[in-house]
Amino acid sequence: FIASYHTQNITTGGKTMLYKEITIKNELGLKSSVAARFVQTAGQFKSQILIESENKKINAKSIMGVLLLGIKQGESIYVLANGVDEKEALDALEELASKESFED
Repeated sequence: FIASYHTQNITTGGKTMLYKEITIKNELGLKSSVAARFVQTAGQFKSQILIESENKKINAKSIMGVLLLGIKQGESIYVLANGVDEKEALDALEELASKESFED
């Protein structure tokens, strides 16, 4: 698997961020427990992490922000990261999003 990272200039503070386009595979989308896992995973990294969906950017470490986006299975989002562990963060969130279901 070859990771494809892109850079984007973010107007907030003029930061350059890496990003990946990620398709949500989970049958529940990014709702409830899936959103909680996504936020929990994002919170493990020092980097600033944002989700962009339909021209809205939210903090990926905010459960309320993630839930308010209402992302469904099959939808694509952009996950943006800036910081010391940005590539690792993007890879971990992409891996999580690619799972169709979780076994608790």
